[in-house]
Amino acid sequence: MLIRGQYNGSSFSELLRVDHPELVPDFTGFSSSSPTEIPHGTTVLAFKFADGVLVAGDRLATEGHRVASRDVEKVFATDTHSLMAISGAAGPCIEMGRILSVELEHYEKIEGEALELEGKANKLGQMIRQNLPAAMQGLVVVPLFAGYDKRRKAGRLWKYDITGGRYEETEFEATGSGGLFARESLKKNWRPDLTSDEAITAAVTALTDAADQDRATGGVDLQRNIYPIINTATDGGIDRVDFGVVERIYRGLLEDRTVTGGGAR
Repeated sequence: MLIRGQYNGSSFSELLRVDHPELVPDFTGFSSSSPTEIPHGTTVLAFKFADGVLVAGDRLATEGHRVASRDVEKVFATDTHSLMAISGAAGPCIEMGRILSVELEHYEKIEGEALELEGKANKLGQMIRQNLPAAMQGLVVVPLFAGYDKRRKAGRLWKYDITGGRYEETEFEATGSGGLFARESLKKNWRPDLTSDEAITAAVTALTDAADQDRATGGVDLQRNIYPIINTATDGGIDRVDFGVVERIYRGLLEDRTVTGGGAR
């Protein structure tokens, strides 16, 4: 339904911009003595496996060297077959994830069918591009986007730069402060034919390795019962991995590394 009759396309973002510009999130007026005063999400990763794609993120948000929050959710289901993982300035990241979810729902209602997965990735790139003025002030948004492509019958994933440039990855990707260490872990443990259980183990291992090397990555917090968010996208839709499964895998890693004397096998 049109609100003011000025725009009748299928883009929710454009509808807001034309009919209700006052509702469009705008971070360009933000001022701060230091970008480190803003809560930042840290480590997220995504990779393909046999049945689709897995997206995971730790729960820690930091303000410089201080913990801002221990239980931030950085992995969002943007629709029934796609996922977004956020790293960077937490406020704009979370807002962008919410708007993308509404954007995709609005498109499907107007057009009568879901947008193709690559089109969804393009939409996110456009949002990141619009955030560039805020990014130049320190509010950088660096997400990962992944999903199950029902037309190709396969999982796909993309990374982005701050200008909205998108780059499809054929294997795996990780970003955030611990992204380098997560990628190094995935290099050892990833392969394209991973089963669902093996993929979850690889994700927990990568986030554990990242937390071991990067102080801004939360990892598993057994004391507070805080666990990484791990979601999979397959032909059947989005599934969130139960925290009990994550705990079991993590305790197995700890036991294994105690026996073997330390690092990743």
